[in-house]
Amino acid sequence: MDSMVLRAVVGIALTVILLAFAARRTLFLVTLAGSGKPAYGRLKGVPKRVEAEAFEVLGQRKLLKWTIPGIAHVFAFWGFLVLGLTILECYGALFISDFGVPIVGSWAVVGFAEDLFALLVLVGVIMFGLIRAKNDPSKEGRRSRFFGSHTKGAWLILFMIFNVVWTLFLYRGAQAALGNLPFENGAFVSDWVGSWMSGLSESTLVAIETIGIWLQILVILSFLLIVLNSKHLHIGAAPVNVYTSRRPNALGPLLPIYYKGEPVNFEDPPDDASFGKGHIADFTWKNYVDFMACTECGRCQSQCPAWNTEKPLSPKLLIMDLRDTMFAQAPYLKAAKGTHPGLGEVNEEALATLPESVQTEVMRPFIGSREGSDHAEDDGYTFDGHRSTGAELPIIADDVLWSCTMCGACVNQCPVDIEHIDHIADMRRNQVMIATDFPSELNGLFKNIENKGNPWGMNASDRNAWIAEVDFDVKVFGMEGEDEIPADVDYLFWVGCAGAFEDRAKRTTKNVAELLNIAGVNFMVLGEGETCTGDPARRAGNEFLFQMQAMQNVEVLNEIKATKIVVTCPHCLNTLKREYPQLGGNYEVVHHTELLNQLVKEGRLTPVSEVGTTVTYHDPCYLGRHNNVYVPPRELIESTGATKVEMPRHGDKSFCCGAGGARMWMEEKIGTQINKNRGDEAIATGASKIAVGCPFCSVMLNDAVTARQSEGVAEGVEVVDVATLLLEASKK
Repeated sequence: MDSMVLRAVVGIALTVILLAFAARRTLFLVTLAGSGKPAYGRLKGVPKRVEAEAFEVLGQRKLLKWTIPGIAHVFAFWGFLVLGLTILECYGALFISDFGVPIVGSWAVVGFAEDLFALLVLVGVIMFGLIRAKNDPSKEGRRSRFFGSHTKGAWLILFMIFNVVWTLFLYRGAQAALGNLPFENGAFVSDWVGSWMSGLSESTLVAIETIGIWLQILVILSFLLIVLNSKHLHIGAAPVNVYTSRRPNALGPLLPIYYKGEPVNFEDPPDDASFGKGHIADFTWKNYVDFMACTECGRCQSQCPAWNTEKPLSPKLLIMDLRDTMFAQAPYLKAAKGTHPGLGEVNEEALATLPESVQTEVMRPFIGSREGSDHAEDDGYTFDGHRSTGAELPIIADDVLWSCTMCGACVNQCPVDIEHIDHIADMRRNQVMIATDFPSELNGLFKNIENKGNPWGMNASDRNAWIAEVDFDVKVFGMEGEDEIPADVDYLFWVGCAGAFEDRAKRTTKNVAELLNIAGVNFMVLGEGETCTGDPARRAGNEFLFQMQAMQNVEVLNEIKATKIVVTCPHCLNTLKREYPQLGGNYEVVHHTELLNQLVKEGRLTPVSEVGTTVTYHDPCYLGRHNNVYVPPRELIESTGATKVEMPRHGDKSFCCGAGGARMWMEEKIGTQINKNRGDEAIATGASKIAVGCPFCSVMLNDAVTARQSEGVAEGVEVVDVATLLLEASKK
């Protein structure tokens, strides 16, 4: 048989066989993803989604937040895009010895680019290898961001990438020696390899070329099969996930609960609506793509406040466990075809068609406690939070679910736009509204909000108590019989529950009010007409209570024609500005640091004396990551003449205070306390003042500093709101 015919026959046979397996797996994955519940609005806003593909996928923007790993990934990613041409050349060489891609196939710049990027891919492989060796979980334990990841699979992929490159240069070198390389010059590495083969006979070179082509095809298609059957599925799933992700990101507002394409009307909710997610079949097709897209890179895990304080929650491991569960229950998901009823029930008709082993997996508890189980220690839950393997154990441990502070670090860091917080919020919703299984401390929170309109259970009549403690007039809506906010009022000052009832937050409220008074800002407060925005209830999973609070507030604010609102609490900011539009409440809402900074720049507030101290600023999660307000608080600190020093974790990598996600009202029983971890970092800067812009952060960091001071350290360190610093500097 002619050598070219043999080359083509073997090459085609390899391709047909391996692509058949790949096609079968691809069909399975597409069908599995399509079996999820509907996801609404994921294809709207095409320009924004195309932009995301350009900057996040092609531009690798989020990956480059971490410079060294980001560069390695850029080399590998762009290398394989460019090397796509070499695959065409490889298949062409099965039939034509000097085949070149039409039009550009003989351009020297193309040959140069192919060889250059093949080398860059090798550089990327070496960089990845060094990164993995440095962060080896067998040595670093929980400190490694690869802890719990499939590290053997990662090393296999690096080996396969190496195989792609050397087999490429093997056959191209033989082509160069034979004079069959389509480029006269430019392919510098291929030419160099060819120079080493120049003394070989023509028949030997043809044999090397043929074997090299076969090996290249075998390696590439084997690589494809490995990708489709491993965590490297993200190579295909990530671009889809980025395109269908929430825009601009999955931070800020939580999504409403949908029913037949519309948000559920909680005044008359349908009986068969799915309130949260209590089974893997409750998740949407977009959620399934989320799970498939996980790269197991551990960036989320490395930033998570729960994981960094020895708690069982790792955002990465949670997504991996949901993915493992999705695959384990795939036969049921495909059989049910999105008709899983939820509400603690399963599709009995679909279940009956499945083997007993699959039925057992489907009927396993989804969320629950693993305490007291004989398998708890062996399961490894207390160490890494991974999915349990015992049939009687819940798949997701409740301590994993309730450890989340919803700080947004995971979502912010994820290079493939996984929506961790949405998944956790939905599982909490199910636990609260369907399973009624949640931390006992939340009972008090829910009752206080429902009965008293605030988390602390204080009387509404005390909301105006702070006004008696200032020496200037504060306008209270309704005191003079107004039906609407007067036209000359610049801002409605939303004091918030903490700002009205918590002593340290009340100090901030009074200071902000005084600064607004000094600047001549005409503001008004609601007084007893104000009630909790519902943020703690929503983050705790009680969507019904949130809706009741939100509808009440939106009705009031719309009736009084509120348009511009200033708040001191980032949680109120996020809820009023980002979540109330879901219920018809659209307002211009600013944080007090934004407004005060504007007033300083306009000359309406003028610091006249320097604070004369060193200040470090703690970024509140719901002001920074969730709402991108980083600069105004820092500019205010600098305007006071204080010396600003940054903590190692600041900006979008700021560490949580531990109070978010309704954790403010839950006892921290596992690991070290998050607020002390952050407090120690702030104290270590040597600053005498820790500036904050959130009442929750103020409480948590004050407690942390007080605890350390009782141990004889951090003497003289004070936690203050940014507004307090500005007021001190604004008084002669």
